[in-house]
Amino acid sequence: MDSNWTPNSGDAPTPSHYTPYSTTPPPAAENQKKQRGSRIVVPVLIASLLSAGLAAGGTAALVSQQGGSTTTVVREVAQPTNNASSSSAAVAPASTDGQMSIAQMYEQEGAGVVRVEHSGGLGSGFVIDKQGHILTNAHVVDGAKGAISVSFSNNEKVEAKVIGVDNATDVALLKVDVPASSLTVMALGSSSDLQVGAPVVAIGNPFGQDRTVTSGIISAMAREIQAPNGFTIDGAIQTDAAINHGNSGGPLLDMNGKVIGINSQIDTGGTGDGNVGIGFAIPINLVKEVTAQLMNGGKAQHAWLGVQLTNVDPTLASQVKIGSDYGAMIAGVSKGSPADKAGLKGATGEVTIGGQTYAIGGEVVIEANGKKIENVDDLQAAVTAGKPGDKLELTVKTSDGQTKQITVTLGDQPQDPTALAG
Repeated sequence: MDSNWTPNSGDAPTPSHYTPYSTTPPPAAENQKKQRGSRIVVPVLIASLLSAGLAAGGTAALVSQQGGSTTTVVREVAQPTNNASSSSAAVAPASTDGQMSIAQMYEQEGAGVVRVEHSGGLGSGFVIDKQGHILTNAHVVDGAKGAISVSFSNNEKVEAKVIGVDNATDVALLKVDVPASSLTVMALGSSSDLQVGAPVVAIGNPFGQDRTVTSGIISAMAREIQAPNGFTIDGAIQTDAAINHGNSGGPLLDMNGKVIGINSQIDTGGTGDGNVGIGFAIPINLVKEVTAQLMNGGKAQHAWLGVQLTNVDPTLASQVKIGSDYGAMIAGVSKGSPADKAGLKGATGEVTIGGQTYAIGGEVVIEANGKKIENVDDLQAAVTAGKPGDKLELTVKTSDGQTKQITVTLGDQPQDPTALAG
């Protein structure tokens, strides 16, 4: 957490799960994110999750894959302007590969991006069907007191109903009652086959500047960010397209005009609260799964294992008896979790080799439901593929080389991770 941040007098009220000076950690945070040399234990408390991108008010700690921690400062502009960008310059020609130019995309899709605001914050959203459903971030509507309004490209404000909110993935589903003919629907693409370096476009309302378009590339995939409920969101898309406060909840698009993610967070690198070219979006495939659940009852469930994991390092396996030279080692187990109930054992100590410290003594998962587990990502995917109540058949290696078969009944990720902190 960046100790230099102080709230401006015009900031909106900070949501209860984001605090400017400290962040409530997930269960047993001392063990989950305990730094060991240059390695960090990867929390897999949620396993099917992935989160936050802030623009309406609050802060969030972001954990990079290298184990560094930064703070995203999120605040509402005190008096946001309302400059609808209904006019644009002449449309540029399409690119030679048949994809749209940025100008064409903005002209075609821009009206589908909306402004979401309430007494405590301002953000973005986008229309996903002719019935008036709108997607945004959970943290954009968090803390709303009174009505939530949605503004379209003609500056018309309408009241929005909250259909459902999922703080585990930072997704919220709204609905407005307007004629279908007045809605521009944005098509949802796929986030399963994205390529690092591919061009992308973001549209949103940074600092209240309505329907601002920015462009960049996919800078990295499979990033980890923190959800509003304190758990981890895996698989986030990193982009250098300019994202600022107010962009949260807006779409990240590929050059076919398909939404591939919801812009949610920025990493400021400790330089302030503006864009430095590191933004994160919730992958649209995850968003679609959550949206389907929210439409079908207003609540999303997520499979939960309740462990902290670390990859089995070849250097470690060659010098220390850990039972396997591949797999996902259990570094810690959350008390009362499905993993705890099944008897999975976490690390018992640590060792330093060549200046790097490793967790040792934990059981190593090498198979899940008959599929080989090479690393932490494989086990995360196995849990993500399930749902609460499903059985996960694990093959594990103990530190002395014995093989065990353990059946875990996946749980439903708790809404409040601090409830398990004991």
